[in-house]
Amino acid sequence: MSGRRRRTAWTPPLRVRRVPRWEGQEPTWRRARPAVIAEALKRAATRPSGNWYVAGSSRETAARDRPYGRTIAGVEVVLWRSQDGALRAGPGECPHLGAPLRDSRVSCGTLRCHWHGLALDGGPFAGWEPFPVHDDGVLVWVRLDAAGGEPPLERPVVPVRPAPRGAVDAVFTAVGRCEPEDVVANRLDPWHGSWFHPYAFVGLEVAGTPEDGDGDAFAVDVSFKVAGRLVVPVRAVFTAPEPRTVVMRITDGEGAGSVVETHATPLTAPGAGPPRTAVVEAVVASSDRRGFALARAAEPALRPLMRRTAGRLWRDDLAYAERRWSLRSTGRFPG
Repeated sequence: MSGRRRRTAWTPPLRVRRVPRWEGQEPTWRRARPAVIAEALKRAATRPSGNWYVAGSSRETAARDRPYGRTIAGVEVVLWRSQDGALRAGPGECPHLGAPLRDSRVSCGTLRCHWHGLALDGGPFAGWEPFPVHDDGVLVWVRLDAAGGEPPLERPVVPVRPAPRGAVDAVFTAVGRCEPEDVVANRLDPWHGSWFHPYAFVGLEVAGTPEDGDGDAFAVDVSFKVAGRLVVPVRAVFTAPEPRTVVMRITDGEGAGSVVETHATPLTAPGAGPPRTAVVEAVVASSDRRGFALARAAEPALRPLMRRTAGRLWRDDLAYAERRWSLRSTGRFPG
């Protein structure tokens, strides 16, 4: 099942599949070798990020009258829109007396401190220096060179996505007590899917790993549960284009070309404990079916459902990541 299927006639997206009892599944622990996951994680960590961190979704920062704030790697960051809609970013502390700029107001594209009225237009002022920022249309990125410590890149490593006019996107955010590597390690362990998420996946089989010599990716054949025995089978490929990002791309089956991007943004400074990491997951769905135009028309109603689905999965996966960090931090992690 490689490559995208060519449809010569209409085919229904749903299939009927026997759903085994949870305990009746074939165990995957022998194939889920810790060394394979660790090596994939190590390779991801060596890829350049250019010091770019995902701060949130483009929609979260769309308001013209108020700023958006987040602490990233221990650095307070404030973002806002200029009068022409361009994104601005910089330190979240007012250079006058340290007021939290995330609680201030934006007037005609100018961020005005709510303590004493100091105005920032996005340029350097009184020791306040802006941060490079990038809006890719789905997510907002901030470059923090002091925190990242890498040679900077002009733009973040943004995965290839379906064309915006033919896609539906939603962004889910959750916070866990772990480090970014624990989130990335969770996504580079596809073998846990049917066991850990039986309400969502059926018959997950890992069809290829980096050890197989077919690129640095994990290929997975899996069926997404819809209701009862109705499922949607796909092939998905997982890759890590930079240290804090894992991309799942559907390469065959319904929704081929759709992506799920998992971005792990550290909230606490390196070495500060306990660590906290934000999982910012962007789902960008597309389909070549005619009916998908109706889904796009209903995008505002679909987004909450997409976020709810992601939230249910991440309730489990954050528990995985937090457990991994807990074991690592006490020298008990077996992998």
